Amino acid sequence: MSGDSRGAGDRPILDVADLHVEFETHGGVVKAVRGVSFGVRAGRTLAIVGESGCGKSVSVLAVMGLIPMPPGRITDGTARLEGVDILREKVVDGQDVRGSRMGMIFQDPMSALNPTMRVGDQIAETLQVHRGLSWTQAFSRAVEVLAMTHIPEPEVRARQYPFTFSGGMLQRAMIAMAIACEPDVLIADEPTTALDVTIQAQLLDLLRELQHANGMGMVLITHDLGVVARMADEVAVMYAGQIVESGSVDDLFYRSAHPYTVGLKSAMPSRTTTRATGLHPIEGAPPDLFDPPPGCAYVERCPNAMRLCESHQPERFSVDPAHQARCWLHHPSAPVRIDDVYRGGST
Repeated sequence: MSGDSRGAGDRPILDVADLHVEFETHGGVVKAVRGVSFGVRAGRTLAIVGESGCGKSVSVLAVMGLIPMPPGRITDGTARLEGVDILREKVVDGQDVRGSRMGMIFQDPMSALNPTMRVGDQIAETLQVHRGLSWTQAFSRAVEVLAMTHIPEPEVRARQYPFTFSGGMLQRAMIAMAIACEPDVLIADEPTTALDVTIQAQLLDLLRELQHANGMGMVLITHDLGVVARMADEVAVMYAGQIVESGSVDDLFYRSAHPYTVGLKSAMPSRTTTRATGLHPIEGAPPDLFDPPPGCAYVERCPNAMRLCESHQPERFSVDPAHQARCWLHHPSAPVRIDDVYRGGST
């Protein structure tokens, strides 16, 4: 499927709005996702970045219909795939969404793949269910997509079991399964976790190559800003279940508009980092999502927090037309402007 046939102009293929997800536990209700909104366009990559536990994976798993309910529940929001709310309708244009219109690459391919089935059979099963192919046709296509992921001897590998594959090859097999039905949107949840840097680079190049070939939109879940710089077109920065900043990848790295984004960058090594300068970790810990703070979730860790931040949720301020941030430092009446604090070379 070509990129020209997907979407119209800059209209998102997948448009998620005001998503709220909670989990009922013995200790109370965890408000894991609190009003998340983002859009994914054809042929473009949206990176959702943030530290562990911020709600990145839960957001996309909820959209895919993969969170266990109970204990999880979606309390509000929409996720429209080409205009159809897939949180309520699981079929778009006569096709099941999950596995067909949307594919997903999971963090741990060993636990995601069935150890009792041959790799080719697992890919073929997806094609039989979603495309109605015969087993012979589906297995032939499975070999074809394994070859697309540059697995050597795909005809042989398709007849082998997951335990015979290395970590990098397992991840390629997961990618092959995810793209077998030529999805409109591909979700990659930490696709390079636990892989060495050489294999990471190969897999990221592979994802970009497949995206260009198929014109699909991609959501990349990661905590690695190096991966973001390499892969992303747009970025959404998450903290404590909310998106605190969103914009282009250049906005994130060169025009950071939220103190948390600045903190993430300061904690990342760069060419100018030396033993003398060191890294600058973000002090403290994220808030308890059993009882989120009434104001800004970042208030306890922010070096420029104001009294207002403790009691009032920050508005979503437009820094530029396509660049937004939730921070009171953008308010015209703020005593200190974020431009002066973070863009003046003091950090």
